[in-house]
Amino acid sequence: MATEETMTKKAPKGGEFLITETDANDIFIAEEWDEEQQMIAQTNMDFIKQEIWPILDRIDSQEEGLIPSLLEKAGELGLLGISLPEEFGGFGKDFTTSLLATEANGSGHSFTVSMAAHTGIGTLPIYYYGNQAQKEQYLPKLATGEWKAAYCLTEPGSGSDANSGKTQAKPSADGKTYSITGQKMWITNGGFADIFIVFAKIEDDANLSAFIIEKSFGGIDLNPEEHKMGIKGSSTRQVFFNDCIVPAENLLGDREQGFKIALNILNIGRIKLAAACTGGCKNAITLGARYANEREQFGRSIGKYGAIQYKLAEQAIRTFAAETATYRCGQNIEDAILAYEAAGMEKAEAMLKGVEQFAIEAAVLKVFGSEVLDYVVDEGVQIYGGMGYSADAPMERAYRDARINRIFEGTNEINRMLIVDMILKRAMKNELDLMGPAKAVADELMSVPSFDEPDTSLFAQEKQYVAKFKKAVLMVAGAAAQKLMMELAKEQEILMNIADMIIDVYAAESCLLRVEKMVGIKGEEACARQWDMARVFINDAADRINKNGKEALNGFAEGDELRVMLMGIKRFTKVEPFNTKEARRRIAKELLEANEYCF
Repeated sequence: MATEETMTKKAPKGGEFLITETDANDIFIAEEWDEEQQMIAQTNMDFIKQEIWPILDRIDSQEEGLIPSLLEKAGELGLLGISLPEEFGGFGKDFTTSLLATEANGSGHSFTVSMAAHTGIGTLPIYYYGNQAQKEQYLPKLATGEWKAAYCLTEPGSGSDANSGKTQAKPSADGKTYSITGQKMWITNGGFADIFIVFAKIEDDANLSAFIIEKSFGGIDLNPEEHKMGIKGSSTRQVFFNDCIVPAENLLGDREQGFKIALNILNIGRIKLAAACTGGCKNAITLGARYANEREQFGRSIGKYGAIQYKLAEQAIRTFAAETATYRCGQNIEDAILAYEAAGMEKAEAMLKGVEQFAIEAAVLKVFGSEVLDYVVDEGVQIYGGMGYSADAPMERAYRDARINRIFEGTNEINRMLIVDMILKRAMKNELDLMGPAKAVADELMSVPSFDEPDTSLFAQEKQYVAKFKKAVLMVAGAAAQKLMMELAKEQEILMNIADMIIDVYAAESCLLRVEKMVGIKGEEACARQWDMARVFINDAADRINKNGKEALNGFAEGDELRVMLMGIKRFTKVEPFNTKEARRRIAKELLEANEYCF
């Protein structure tokens, strides 16, 4: 939880993790949830277990009225308004608590998608950008689930390039209304929404504007439900606006502010998607561990075989890393929000600024969290073997439902390029001192390596590894920016290599900081398996960073410059031998004994 101390300490900055050393005491870890937060999470989990899991087949068949009725039930429990102020029927909880609630809902399959679309992209634009009258009119009904919300941004010709949308808003002669005409697609909750957040261009504007449109306004037609690979139970439709008359007071925010609204809401959606993916991972690991204990082959349970233990352990390691990085960033955002509020900013604006400050990390987490979940459910199917492929067992649905997350909230390819682009832009604006540290690393390459006696204290070696990983990123990114300059934006393969290096640095450092803080609270013995997980992740990250660094360098450098930097990559990703096999076996043993995800 954020404290008064977090309000007075220096406001954190997004992207700084690359050039500074973070103190373990400055991050929030999942072991610090207070009783009230745990109760909120448990209420959400109980709802998923009692109301959603028993009827997943009915949900996937899109039984008429079922998802809307479930949203209303969730609203009765207050689950739709956790982060909304109490004056609008919410609980008024902080950002990290809203992340925890999102994680708790993460194993709800199609319902999770419908709920996230309603509470996130459907409701938050009104909370953050609406005027007082709009908030009073819509938020209480959205908080209870009486009205359901959808978000209409994507069009047939504008997906990742959202600002190229063709939907038009024509003002009336007297300026009292707008006529909205256009086509939106992939609209979650489109089949039953009462409220649509719609993005359109007013006349010949260069940028989008946003509108709150009630279904009752008329002029709205829906295509039939889309047939999808996964999340079959969530309503996904094309929505057509045909001379839909909207009162002028339903313009959301300022004219041409729509693109900014869309981007900021996506930033929130990205970190929340990472939290939801973490919840899905934990449930899939629990299912896999239980099946591995129950299923016998060749006279013993399959959990006793090394190949299965590897899968279970690696699932847990990556999930631990995703969870850790998500709540590290979540608390950074909360601290930034409090700092902006302390400086006199309104609550809603402070929240937007706080999330915007950590847009880099949000993109990192979206990519990492969605790809961890994909790994976990894929190996979950493999642990189940033939039953994993059967729709009668739970992994088949989990596998299909997970796939959309690499496309939601901006594709992972777009997010990878955004990570590097945002870092370089902040460096150009002097908001992030990237060039100074990058030059220092370049100078270090020409110097003789240090042969000082190594620090043998706990965590010292791994901290040194992480520090060197950051140098590898600075070296590659700095050289690429200097050599390619404006052409770098066209070199997408190099950008994605650098992004993957950054993602590994953030996840590896987060794991290390969490374990260091845990040991300070509980002692080394109580955290032995978490320490195993952090060490395995860091060991494997070294190889991935090495590979991505070499691929990027080979893509733009040559001659002596290339040879020197390749030597640098080798130096910066060198780690001492570590028996990852035995570490994974210890992790798997604890999982199997607990018969569930227990970290």
